Amino acid sequence: MVGSVSDLAPTGASPPPLGTPAKSSPRLLLRLVLFGAMEAWGIGGASVLPRSRKARALLAILAMAPGQPLPRADLAALLWSGRGEEQRRGSLRQTLHELQDVLAPLGPPLLITTRDTVALRGDVVWTDAIELDRTLSPGATFLSDMGGLDPAFDHWLAEQRRHLHDPGPTAILPSAAIRGARIGVPPIHIQGAGIAPHLSHALAQEISAALARFRWLFVTDSASLAAAAQRYGTEEEAARALGVDLLLTGTLCSDANRLRFSFRLTDLRETGSTVWAERLERDAADMPGLRDEIASAIVARLDPEILRIETHRAGSGMATTPSCYDLLLRAIVAIHRIDRDSFLAAGIWLREAMALEPNCAAAHAWYAYWHIFLIGQGWADDSPPLIAEAGFHASLAVALDPLDAHALTVAGHVRAFLHHEVEDAAALHDRAVALNPNLAMAWVFSGLTQSYLGHHEDALRRLDRYASLAPFHPHAFYFDAARAVPLLYRRRHEEAVEVGRMVTAMRPGFSYPYKTYLAALGHLGMQEEAAEVRAKLLAIEPDFCIEKALRRTPAQRPEDTVHYIEGLRRAGLT
Repeated sequence: MVGSVSDLAPTGASPPPLGTPAKSSPRLLLRLVLFGAMEAWGIGGASVLPRSRKARALLAILAMAPGQPLPRADLAALLWSGRGEEQRRGSLRQTLHELQDVLAPLGPPLLITTRDTVALRGDVVWTDAIELDRTLSPGATFLSDMGGLDPAFDHWLAEQRRHLHDPGPTAILPSAAIRGARIGVPPIHIQGAGIAPHLSHALAQEISAALARFRWLFVTDSASLAAAAQRYGTEEEAARALGVDLLLTGTLCSDANRLRFSFRLTDLRETGSTVWAERLERDAADMPGLRDEIASAIVARLDPEILRIETHRAGSGMATTPSCYDLLLRAIVAIHRIDRDSFLAAGIWLREAMALEPNCAAAHAWYAYWHIFLIGQGWADDSPPLIAEAGFHASLAVALDPLDAHALTVAGHVRAFLHHEVEDAAALHDRAVALNPNLAMAWVFSGLTQSYLGHHEDALRRLDRYASLAPFHPHAFYFDAARAVPLLYRRRHEEAVEVGRMVTAMRPGFSYPYKTYLAALGHLGMQEEAAEVRAKLLAIEPDFCIEKALRRTPAQRPEDTVHYIEGLRRAGLT
């Protein structure tokens, strides 16, 4: 076994360098945006921006000299230049208290204070003006909302702006979340009597808003398409004129007491062919709450379908000079093949994507996700440096885009599965679900985390939510396997075995589901089937043993760990 990503490249491959090795970096706790209006985000996506402008200014000054002890006298003079020395020091003490209080929820103290100096820890703080190295975005002004605070501070601010706008490597705002396919949602067509006309736009707007929560999609809403259709004549022509790639059209028909919805997705980049369709039927009496339900059902099914369409395009027509988006799509397909050579190639593509777009949250999130399979499959040792590398990229993805639910839930799963920091993981998953309640992955990973905490019934409810949202998800072999964890801990062994049989049939080379499957068989005393399953598991992961299972499990309740390990022992694992 090996413990370094660089050792895993297929023969002849040489992944691009990433600069400072991520595995040596501690977990990020604070993200600061100093270009434009100042922002401060904790790793879970919560704002920790101080209320007073003086506290914000102090935080910004410290952030621009990460890790450097700055004299208290100099800080006080920058922010209270018109006051006497004693007043300055008193005001600085009060502002420092405010800053310490607002940063306290992030965990370890971020401010290092002595009698004479103050410093902000640079190892756990990400600051756009320090970290990023591309050309300054046009119009992005350093601390645009902080002028007029104090003459001395204004002078410091002017000097910083002059330096940051000089030619050469400078700082920029974090890049927007990667935007892939452009999807348009025109007004829903209504057929039949008894349906309020306003529902046409309202339902389309609900679907547009839900789709916009997926940060990799660019959504053109119904109002824009309707206005363009008046000029261009048809919805398709309007969509093409607006640069739309995929057009989602819908029809609502009423028949007696039933409402029938039909939706069709057309790929305008090809010949205008239909690439996906869905029909839903509901009771007309449910109309008041129907809009949100239909939007959720359609969007949750549509997200993985669009991903499938896009990854197919990337695989069949890879550009000679691929973009970050092209490389991401290619890697996503390769990861889920669960084939070692394809999987290792996915790691190279993801590193290439990060080299092209260092500030792309999606690239860092998928690279962290890649590590979960890398370690889970036994293709690398679960060494502290490798686990730290996964945590670094997961945290950086959230720092780059705190509103990306996918990045948050991946960070949560890395935190739970690899780091065993399960309480922190649960908070990240809850944030992800709140940001995008139609993201299937967030419900799956939050369900697993709840089970690790011992909340098995809540875990099953969350997994039921995933199953209702995306019953035909292309990654069901992975997501469905999660259900066996709470089933095993709840002693519902027959059901856990059924899950194991189903998911291992879908992906025989995926090691994760064999483990709970084997433990459930052990508790049922089904030795013949257990011997077959054990042989298949060890063919994939030859060094899997009781000691490794015990080290790997994130379960927090001792009784759950004991039950899992005892099942493996009874199934013949040593």
